[in-house]
Amino acid sequence: MAEITALFWDVGGVLLTNGWDRHGRERAAEKFRLDWEDFEDRHELIAGRFETGKLTLDRYLDRTVFYRPRNFAKEVFKVYMFDLSKPIAGTLGVVDRIAHSGRYLLSTLNNESRELNLHRIEHFELRKYFTLFLSSCFLGVKKPEDEMFRLALDLTQRDPEECLFIDDRELNLECAARLRLQTLHFKDAAQIEKDLRSLGLNF
Repeated sequence: MAEITALFWDVGGVLLTNGWDRHGRERAAEKFRLDWEDFEDRHELIAGRFETGKLTLDRYLDRTVFYRPRNFAKEVFKVYMFDLSKPIAGTLGVVDRIAHSGRYLLSTLNNESRELNLHRIEHFELRKYFTLFLSSCFLGVKKPEDEMFRLALDLTQRDPEECLFIDDRELNLECAARLRLQTLHFKDAAQIEKDLRSLGLNF
């Protein structure tokens, strides 16, 4: 097995809670008294464009929520969306120790809309740990598409065998493994630290 030189980390479900997943949307629909089926149908129709940077947050909300008058402001809804993001217990501590070792290239590799992605990078100070942010909103393609992983390899100029991809979703891991990246399935911070050390990472 090749020595690992680069680690690609998913964000939602690994570093932080999922920022705008189905559960978050359900909570928003309940809080703001939205028709759930209508809201989710509208979301599904434009989610791909939203997460690949082709639709701004304002336009997304215009099409899913504010296509008719509401008794709450768009900015209030945005704040609620952003506030759904919380750190996953312990993971950033593991990432911090790896970053401070200076031994590995650290990059995110995640699906996320631009404004939410930038908020999370800024609010949780992710630039302290990561050199690159390979997000779907910047790359114009989403996991689990092969192109997402090929772009990560091209942009970091790494062979797949020396790259480790960490994600909480098995389909994403399966697709990365088919392209010969090493993979780890994230469950919690203690498990991922143990698994990283078992692969020979020194931090």
